[in-house]
Amino acid sequence: MNSALWVSKTGLSAMDKQLNVVANNLANVSSTAFKKDRAVFEDLMYKNVRAPGGLSAQNSELPSGLQLGTGVKVGATQKDFSNGDYNMTDRQLDIAIQGKGFLQVLQPDGTIAYTRDGSLQLNSQGQIVTAGGLVLEPGIQVDRGSVEILISEDGVVSVRNSEDADAQQVGAINIATFINPTGLNAEGQNLYTETNASGPPVVGVPGTESLGRIAQGMLEASNVNSIEELVNMITTQRAYEMNSKVISSADGMMSFAIQQL
Repeated sequence: MNSALWVSKTGLSAMDKQLNVVANNLANVSSTAFKKDRAVFEDLMYKNVRAPGGLSAQNSELPSGLQLGTGVKVGATQKDFSNGDYNMTDRQLDIAIQGKGFLQVLQPDGTIAYTRDGSLQLNSQGQIVTAGGLVLEPGIQVDRGSVEILISEDGVVSVRNSEDADAQQVGAINIATFINPTGLNAEGQNLYTETNASGPPVVGVPGTESLGRIAQGMLEASNVNSIEELVNMITTQRAYEMNSKVISSADGMMSFAIQQL
């Protein structure tokens, strides 16, 4: 089989995965605090017909050799954890992390997940939870009669039970960071979980030790740049078409060679 057919096949497969990454980014352009992905490409192994530096004759060394590539693959996808834009909502339980860090939430199985989605709510027991119903860790309870909820930059949560009453502290929001956030496992629903690649979480008070600050009444938008993704989509489409044309050319050359036999 013509090796160009296999090489082009790997190109088609890689561009298909790249298009999937672009499609997912565009689909989440409005998802709160969504972090875009980037496909990382790498070439496959080479066939060394003549190794660089080998001897072509006595006392004569090959300067470059003859190496034939066997294609390409998507080696990884990387999350871009740069901050998105911040949108004012003026809602008491909407918060945004300005800087590094994740909110901690308790999953039904008792494990901790991490999110930057700060569209919080109260459940039927008065606990502060995510839009998916997961309780913040550590848990914070708000009385039913509270008329105002205040969240400071350092994560302290206070409530007023009447307009004239002094605010009473009911808890505090801690945030976690990772030495390698791109190593987190994306679980969907704006959640991430720890892996060996991410390293263990470092939990602290917002605004200290390079941790981000809490901003009340705001939400972080997706960091997807729709124009950039559309350009990537067009580039991917063109690359797919070019690999298809290589397959057609290789097939035509093989047909021509067969006819000459």
